[in-house]
Amino acid sequence: MKRSELKSVFGTSRPILGMIHLPPLPGSPNYQGSMTQVIDHALRDADALVTNGISAMIVENLGDYPYYPVTQEPETVAAMTRAALELRRAYPNVPLGINVLRNSWKSALAIASLVDAQFIRLNILTDTMVTDQGMLNGEAHLALRYRKAIGAEQVLLFCDVYSKHAAPVAPRDIATVAHEMVGRGMADALIISGTETPVPPKKEDVEEVRRAVPETPIILGSGVTLGALDIVALADGTVFGYGTKPSGDMNDPVDGPTVKKFMDAVRAL
Repeated sequence: MKRSELKSVFGTSRPILGMIHLPPLPGSPNYQGSMTQVIDHALRDADALVTNGISAMIVENLGDYPYYPVTQEPETVAAMTRAALELRRAYPNVPLGINVLRNSWKSALAIASLVDAQFIRLNILTDTMVTDQGMLNGEAHLALRYRKAIGAEQVLLFCDVYSKHAAPVAPRDIATVAHEMVGRGMADALIISGTETPVPPKKEDVEEVRRAVPETPIILGSGVTLGALDIVALADGTVFGYGTKPSGDMNDPVDGPTVKKFMDAVRAL
């Protein structure tokens, strides 16, 4: 994917991707027993994002911790599919992404293909990372073949360069990793994050990746708030999740006025 193609997907050349953090789903330790409550939470968050000008939504099973390294459990896949379908029905014209934690490309691609989502977020496409779920290997060779096999080539792969909440087993230059993720791993867009959810990416990381893959979209993936607009200006898009929760508690609902302030500031850039 080229930077010039973002507008055809998102309706803007600088999309802001609002996070729908789902409460615990069936099968997870903290599930409260009601999918209706999960859906209601998702729709309220979606309304706060869309009515305040967000470009797209990403649905994520945030509440399912502790996460499987790779989630293929049918109850989780079914619940996420149901939630995504409800969002698609309520907002048929808003681009949609799917992220199944921790690194569940097969489940995410299957869900995305069934709910007409435009992209998935994949935390580890290449290299090997140490995470709190253990060692996770990039499986670009499997993910790209699976996407082809199920006829889902329209679903874009937005992939993290050195995922947050993780560390590489054998650190390599970030520019080299980015170049290989696009050229050999076939990522459609690259996401750059800080070390943890509240931490924004380093400016120098964004600049290095830009030099390595000048035509590939670069998306900011963590810690973006009104205080990080200088970094927002460097990227082609932003995942806006942490900044929608003024308290910093990711389990809180999206705060509409905060989203509006952020979107107004981004437009002013």
